[in-house]
Amino acid sequence: MLIPYLSADHACYAFQVAEYAKHFTCISLDLRGTGESDAPDGAYTTEDLADDVAGCMQALGIPRAHVAGVSLGAATGMWLAAKYPDLVQSLALHSGWTKTDPFITTVVSGWQRLATALDNVQEMAILSIFPWCFTPDLYAAKPDYIESLAAFVRSRPVQSVAAFIEQSNAVLTHDVEAQLGRIAAPTQITFGAVDQVTSTRFAGRLKGSIRGSELLVFDGCAHAPLYEKVEEFNQKTLQFLQGHAGVGAA
Repeated sequence: MLIPYLSADHACYAFQVAEYAKHFTCISLDLRGTGESDAPDGAYTTEDLADDVAGCMQALGIPRAHVAGVSLGAATGMWLAAKYPDLVQSLALHSGWTKTDPFITTVVSGWQRLATALDNVQEMAILSIFPWCFTPDLYAAKPDYIESLAAFVRSRPVQSVAAFIEQSNAVLTHDVEAQLGRIAAPTQITFGAVDQVTSTRFAGRLKGSIRGSELLVFDGCAHAPLYEKVEEFNQKTLQFLQGHAGVGAA
């Protein structure tokens, strides 16, 4: 069960599903307000998103699954594993964080303002989120690759500005620190070594609070190792998944 990050729909894991699906049944969903999911009015939280994922699993008849998420997807996964432990076979938290701090608030508030000014979430993501996700070296070495990722973003269903504001507000209010001790699933925690948004400043709190968790840092990566070092990311995350495969897990 793959949980997308902020502003993304289920297709954001295309590079991972191609590899994971050789070994597992993969389901990547659209969080509320993205892709083909509804965008209900009103504020919601990362806990609410976890409730949505649990409801989706129950509706699909999935009793237990490996759960992975990047950034907002990781934040949602933490709540899911804490509230619904019986649903989670293993947990992979990529570029996650425990509680939103002033730095994240400043960055995400800037994204909200630019999305509103441009009246376009996709262009905001390319102009303002991409530089936090990818290193300067990647921009310099692979400009065609960056442009291909931008084209991919532009090809996906449009998220409204209002839906983005509500979803990013869930980022701004995220606080799962008091729940981390309830997570019982085997857990892999990963970060990009040069990520600034959700940097390794959160590594100690996550690893220290989730019993038996594993920590992995991808050298030379910012916020999105799943795109920056696709082969290494897939190999190391798949190794974790296969190490915790079990009957009844998707």
